[in-house]
Parts: sequence; C-alpha cells; structure tokens
Amino acid sequence: MMKMKTLIAAAVASTMVAGSAMADLVIPDLSYRTGPFAAGGVPVSDGYQDYFNMLNARDGGIGGVPIRIIECETGYNTEKGVECYESTKGEGALIYQPLSTGITYQLIPKVTADNIPLHTMGYGRTSAANGEVFNWVFNYPANYWDAASVAVNYLLDENGGSLEGKTIALVYHNSAYGKEPIRTLEALSEMHGYELSLLAVDHPGQEQKSQWLQIRRERPDYVLMWGWGVMNQVAVQEAANINFPMENFIGNWWAGSEHDVIPAGAAANGYKSLGMTRSADYPVFAEIKSLVHDAGNAAGDGSNVGTVLYTRGVYAAMLAAEAIAKAQEIHGVADVTPAMVRDGMEALDITDARMAELGMPNIGPAFSVSCENHGGPGLGLVQQWDAAAGKWNPLTDFIAPDDSVTDPLIAEDSAAYAAENNIEAGCL
Repeated sequence: MMKMKTLIAAAVASTMVAGSAMADLVIPDLSYRTGPFAAGGVPVSDGYQDYFNMLNARDGGIGGVPIRIIECETGYNTEKGVECYESTKGEGALIYQPLSTGITYQLIPKVTADNIPLHTMGYGRTSAANGEVFNWVFNYPANYWDAASVAVNYLLDENGGSLEGKTIALVYHNSAYGKEPIRTLEALSEMHGYELSLLAVDHPGQEQKSQWLQIRRERPDYVLMWGWGVMNQVAVQEAANINFPMENFIGNWWAGSEHDVIPAGAAANGYKSLGMTRSADYPVFAEIKSLVHDAGNAAGDGSNVGTVLYTRGVYAAMLAAEAIAKAQEIHGVADVTPAMVRDGMEALDITDARMAELGMPNIGPAFSVSCENHGGPGLGLVQQWDAAAGKWNPLTDFIAPDDSVTDPLIAEDSAAYAAENNIEAGCL
C-alpha cells in the first residue's frame, strides 16, 4: 500500500528545487505531566508524541518532511500555558493543541493575530465551531454543547423519550471548562422538563464532601459530571460512599478514562461516561510499539498504550498530521506554513476508509470540515466501566446532538464575540 509520503512527494516534486533543504514541521505539545491533572495530561501527551514519532520513523515525517516536537510543561496553568505559547510560536509552530479550556480562551485572540491554527478537540470555546467568526480555531469532531446534548439524548432514550419530572445534577469543575455545558443543559431542561441543579467543585477537586452530601439529601435521578484529573477520582469515590447508583452517574469524555475509576476498585463498577473515540487494540499501536517504543523513543514509559486518553492523543495527532498532509496537497509544497495548515484543517475529510488505512479503523466518526463548520458532526458515545474486567464497554454507537438547540446557541455566542471584538464574519 502506497504511503502518504509517497503521494505527497509526487504531488509536490515539480514545485521543489532539487537538493534544497526543508525545515522541520514544528509541532508544540503544551503538556502537563505534573500537578493534580497529570493523570490525564500524561497519557494524552504520550499518545500525541508517539504518533508523530512513528510517522518520523516510518515515513520520514509528513510528505517527507521530519516532524519536530517541542514539549512545554504547563501544569494545566493558564498563565504558564500562555508563556509556553509565546516561547514556542517563533520556532515555526504549525498548530497548537493546549488541552485546556482556560488556556484556549487566552490563546484564541493570540493565534488569530499571529495566524496560527488552534485545535481544541472536544474542549475549549464551544462557539468556535463557527468558522466564519473563529477563522483560526477548530474544535472538531465535537464540542461541549454537543456532549451535553448527547448525554441528554441518551437519557431520553433510557426513559422512553421523556425526562419530564426527572432531576439531573451537574457536578462541574468551577472553571471555564466546567461551566461550558451549563447553557445547553439549561436550554434542554426547558425543552424536556427536567430539573437541573448545579454543583460547582473548586480547583483542583479534592474536596467534594458538601456536594455529595447535597446529592445524598436531594437524590437526583441522574448526576452528570464535567471533571478532570483528581476531581474525577474523588467524585467516583464520593458517589460510592453515599451509595449513589453508578449506572445513573455519567461523566463527560474528560471524565471517562481508566485512572478515573481504578482507584475506587469494585465500587466504580457501572459508572458511565461519554466518549469521542472508540477503544480497541488498533493496528497503529503495534506500529508505535515496533517503531517508537522498541527503538527507545517513547514519550513515556509505555504503560498508557491503548488506554482511553492515550488513544485520544494518538487520534488528535492523526487529525493534525492529516491536516498538514492536506495542506501540502492543496498548496503543492511540503514545507508548509501555519496559514497553509489552517487551510488543510478547513478542508479536512476524515473517511472510514482513511481511518482504516491509518491503522485505526472506526476509531471515530467520519466527518468533514468547512469554513462554516469548524466543529464537525458533534457525535459522542456512551461507555460503561466493568471493574471486574478492568475495561470500558461501549453501550451505544455514536449519538447525535440536538442541533436545533446547539446551533442557535453557537450562532448567538459567536455573534456576540464578533461584536465585542470588531470581527467581520466571513471565510478567509
């Protein structure tokens, strides 16, 4: 099977000067391997870096140009994240993935001014899905308002199509990240007749007794959680302590990894979460092990391969690599600029056939990106933790959000942002 580098090299050969040297493709990794959120940051960063290192070993990079990864530790701290951006952008950075909603909010005006694309996969500012306002920001394949709607659609299906009279509590990290789904859940509450209660958990989330005592008193029918890192582990344990039924406790896709549930042992059995990717032993993992880990070039200790968040890091890197390859194809050059990569992201078309060719069949939904839609299809699935087997089992296929609710919210919020920042909406 012909490799992507061969196809790209053939496409751009006529435009390149023979013997000319090309710069590296620079990919910053704004990681956090320390602090209370390191349990989530480490596997994502490992997967992100390992995939790019695999491309270097197997294909010589992307389109024959080597990838240079610059890791910068943020500690999930917004100020440090901005410092990492400022210290790396001059290296020729092609794309940023900050893995933090707080950092994302600070970087949106910066990347827009600097003409560097920002990918916030399943997090960040939801209304950035409107590419006509946020020309340089992408949050495909789904965003937080999608996630909130997917969770409610799942509960509707579980309750025969009606949530009238039900009570849902949202336990959320008291930050921009945790507050993102509130508007959508409130709108859906008005539509479907459920009562919504909001329970904020202060950073980093180690103290939650008062919130779970309130849940024990009020006994909501369901608890949704927008948590991250140590907050998730504590919440699962606290839910077990008050005997809240785990099958009625659903985390978002940043509250559904192995390290969130293993500390609680058997008590975590039945806990559910959303997922933006499927978990499987994908062929790409064997390539990574052979070409990267066995060669001594792993980003971590190798223990995270195949976990939910390692898989997500690999998936994020794949989407970035495919956008870079698309940029090379569009512009007929291998040594692309950040602006060219933005074009590649906006023209991205991820098909089932392509995911299979890349060694990750059915890892996520097929989707395409456009100027109008930087957010993708917004699909999510529901998975459940099997403590005895030590694995997540899918309960559903990908579920669609209710666009009739989320689209107007995106239009309203992005229009307000454009007005506040004197942005004339339109395609580049």
